[in-house]
Amino acid sequence: MRTYENKQELIAEIKKRYEKYDAEFEQVSETLKNKRIEEVDKTPSENLSYQLGWVNLILQWEKEEQAGKIVETPAPGYKWNNLGGLYQSFYEKYGQYSIAEQRVMLSESVNELCIWLESLSDEELFEPGQRNWATTKAMWPVYKWVHINTVAPFTNFRTKIRKWKKVVLTAS
Repeated sequence: MRTYENKQELIAEIKKRYEKYDAEFEQVSETLKNKRIEEVDKTPSENLSYQLGWVNLILQWEKEEQAGKIVETPAPGYKWNNLGGLYQSFYEKYGQYSIAEQRVMLSESVNELCIWLESLSDEELFEPGQRNWATTKAMWPVYKWVHINTVAPFTNFRTKIRKWKKVVLTAS
């Protein structure tokens, strides 16, 4: 997994990868947002919903911990070894919105995430054990949770949405 020199480098990478990811949806029409194809495991709407779900979960974990609550990860009623139901909840929650609305919501959530990251010290971000919600058997520091749910899928999912566009938009 990628490491970062400091929070500015992490934030810059999130923004860069997000902008490229978001641009992939410019050609996706509302009428095709739920178009499923065999070659790609998520529709465009599901792709955005997945990202909205994870970015907002991280923000929710932090808000709850800062409010003195015990954070149940990944989310109440869901276990790490069975995330399919959680993903389905993301699709149901965010899939009701248009592609344009989902893109705006994700932009706002990524911005909120970056503002929060800016407020953290390097110790809070890069040292294990700084947040109860991030303290698992793996003892990941907060930045790894952020990376695995932003930079990594923004990068990897671009390939999926490009493949989707190649199949669907060239067939139209």
